[in-house]
Amino acid sequence: MTTEVNVSLRHLRVHRFAGLAKGPKLIVTGAVHGNETAGTRGILRVIGEIERGEIDIVRGTVTFVPVCNPLAYTKGQRMGDRNLNRRLQPTATPQDHEDRIAGVLCPLLAEHEVLLDLHSFRSPGRAFVMRGPADNRGELEPFAHAAAEAELARHVGPNRIVEGWMSAYADGVARRKALGLTPGAVHEDPSYGVGTTEYMRSQGGYGITLECGQHEDPQGPEVAYHAIRQTLALLGLAEGVALAPPAAAFECLRLTEVVDRHAEGDRFVKAWTSFDALAEAELVAVRADGTELRAPQPGYIVFPDANAAPGHEWFYLAARSERPL
Repeated sequence: MTTEVNVSLRHLRVHRFAGLAKGPKLIVTGAVHGNETAGTRGILRVIGEIERGEIDIVRGTVTFVPVCNPLAYTKGQRMGDRNLNRRLQPTATPQDHEDRIAGVLCPLLAEHEVLLDLHSFRSPGRAFVMRGPADNRGELEPFAHAAAEAELARHVGPNRIVEGWMSAYADGVARRKALGLTPGAVHEDPSYGVGTTEYMRSQGGYGITLECGQHEDPQGPEVAYHAIRQTLALLGLAEGVALAPPAAAFECLRLTEVVDRHAEGDRFVKAWTSFDALAEAELVAVRADGTELRAPQPGYIVFPDANAAPGHEWFYLAARSERPL
């Protein structure tokens, strides 16, 4: 099984299989962050099965982009010039490598109806899914495919489902502006929170982010592989894959708040891991000026980043979601 892919800094490598019968248009993306390769390996494994005839794409279209950020992938790090999964939008005046990628990736996403975006994370922990909002006509993230997105989230494998990314991020932007922090920074704009799935929803489609586990977890590529096959089966795109039933029970969480790091002296009180439980009023971190940051309610810490630069996201808080899957 091939586990590496040759990349160029001057083009994106795209694999497309078109069934002869009508059906949904699916796109599967990996290595949006260059050090998150579980998705890349899972994608290459499925492509191999299709090319050997073990999976037959019979309806609709499936497109694979094993490496979305070649520069970051080549460097073996999260970003090339910047974070591709923030402020993802086409621009007539690209300023960096990620802007140039967006000029190709965004139209590619817009051609499809469903997105499976494969990621991994830094700290230890089990795989989880990030989904979008409930159906709504609001200004932040209007959406009309929550039921289909929930069905996809139910079937890809993990039983932990997280929502609330854009609303938490927008609240963080408002807080930064109110405090007068980092004036003029790009992350003062709510659109900076737009990544692959958010862009997909803005174009009338739907999709999920699957966090396949810790970057080096040997099971990560297996999580990605299983999710791709489940998605092909769920959408009825292929023969040669059987749809496994969803988990018996799901843990649904909602991101409630993003907390930024303000200074180099800001520190966590312990080495937190994503989804560590927090009691109400539990001490989470201490600012350089001595201000204590405590959990406002029972919940969880998510995406703690001890190495976050001042003015950037430091950690998120989450609570149980009352929205069923």
